[in-house]
Amino acid sequence: MPQNRTHTSPETQSATELRLGDVWRVVVLNDPVNLMSYVVLVFKKVFAFDESTARKHMLEVHELGRSVVWSGLREKAEAYVFTLQQWHLTAVLEPDEAQAH
Repeated sequence: MPQNRTHTSPETQSATELRLGDVWRVVVLNDPVNLMSYVVLVFKKVFAFDESTARKHMLEVHELGRSVVWSGLREKAEAYVFTLQQWHLTAVLEPDEAQAH
């Protein structure tokens, strides 16, 4: 019986490592459900933002429809998106094209 082996070429492996090492953004999107005070509270709890930083990001979400609340490595960004979704905020992950190599 032939063994089922997955072979990753060096080119594919390094491209994957680059993608994982690139900078990713956590973006909170506006929604018609959450109160502004609640969004400020979540930002303070999840990111340890002070009041003024949390309010700045909440106002960006409210007025512009979105705010980049964090950027960094993908694994941490995914964890933040998941946490924000658990708090019932609409959050997405996107690559930070400005940081692309």
